[in-house]
Amino acid sequence: MNDWPDRRTGDGSERYGRGSASPQPESARSMPHVQRRPAPPRRPQMPPQRPQVPPQSQGYDDRYQAPAPGYGDSPDAGYDSGYNTGQVYGGGNGSGRGGGRRGGGDGGYVQGRPAPDWRRRIKLGALTLVVALLAVSVSTYFWADSKLKREVDLSKVIERPEAGDGTNYLIVGSDSREGMSAEEKKRLRTGSAEGKRTDSMMILHDGSSGPTLISLPRDSNVEIPSFKGSESGKMFPGTGRQVKLNAAYAEDGPELLVRTVEFNTGLRIDHYVEIGFGGFAQIVDAIGGVELDIPKAFKDKKSGADFQAGKQTLNGEQSLAFVRTRYAFAGSDLDRTKNQQKFLAALASQTATPSTILNPFKLYPTMGAGLDTLIVDKDMSLWALGNMFFAMKGVTGGDGTSMNVPISGSIGSNLVWDKAKVKQLVEQLNNDEKVTVKGN
Repeated sequence: MNDWPDRRTGDGSERYGRGSASPQPESARSMPHVQRRPAPPRRPQMPPQRPQVPPQSQGYDDRYQAPAPGYGDSPDAGYDSGYNTGQVYGGGNGSGRGGGRRGGGDGGYVQGRPAPDWRRRIKLGALTLVVALLAVSVSTYFWADSKLKREVDLSKVIERPEAGDGTNYLIVGSDSREGMSAEEKKRLRTGSAEGKRTDSMMILHDGSSGPTLISLPRDSNVEIPSFKGSESGKMFPGTGRQVKLNAAYAEDGPELLVRTVEFNTGLRIDHYVEIGFGGFAQIVDAIGGVELDIPKAFKDKKSGADFQAGKQTLNGEQSLAFVRTRYAFAGSDLDRTKNQQKFLAALASQTATPSTILNPFKLYPTMGAGLDTLIVDKDMSLWALGNMFFAMKGVTGGDGTSMNVPISGSIGSNLVWDKAKVKQLVEQLNNDEKVTVKGN
């Protein structure tokens, strides 16, 4: 049997080489010849070509992919046609052209752009709106707070009564003409008297039993107690002087007025708020007027009032005439205080509406008109002022009570308070109880 490869010549019994163990050197001999089969012809190497793929708009990925390593190195190596059997055209999720995410780096599944996440967009939009509203609210708060004129120092008031439950505001309407032009004074019939006096005074109690609004007639007969001068700091002893209530304000301003009210009532005043003629008229005009139902027609040359009976909308000039009129009524100052209560409650009710609060074109002029002429105590915050405003609105809404301070008679033109009823009224307010005392 021949152990040699095909076409090999020579004796199959001979070993190839004897090795060094033979004593005779090896002689030259012929090597067997092996004939190899001819190699198959090598296919020509093709240069890399960019895959021919449909346009991108049909959902294909036309990005060029480099040939794999070893491309064309072996006889059997071919060329890359660019077709990947792993690709799915048109999106495997049935989305077609705009189906999902475009193909990744593995050359596999190809999708279009994902559908928008509307839930996330709505959340982001809502968050943006909340942040914007918060920024506007904060900036508005600080703007309004900076406009408050904190000029009244209640720390100068001496011998004050103990504080009770709830919050007590002394609201004063003065005849101040500060900032008014000669034309405005003439139009509003304010006159040109120097200084300022109180034209109306009210105590507003805000508590858990509902708000209570109590008018203090300017002609009330009161005693001026000992006090410390607001400007000089000098002590003035009490002499038992009996004067009209508005004389206290004329003598030494808001601090003496607060001292006199506290001394004659026994009720501690927590905050002081004052507004003049000009500011009052501007607020009314800023909200577009105040609607009132006037039960009976009246006319007064001194205030300029000339009203018919029935529902009507009063502008700033008419509103000022309405709250100042006293000589057209049989009850004089007592009837005037009732009209003042009615008007202020209507003003608060018609101002604190969505059409005003949510409308910056009405809100900012209204706040600006009021805050420019509003004088408050040094401890008054914008929050406390807002509480006062809504408590005033509550009086109109039926949640509270409005009344005049109880009157027992008069001395000359001065109105004398009913001390027993006033004491009972103050006790109910201090205990934050529902007011049962009836006023005039």
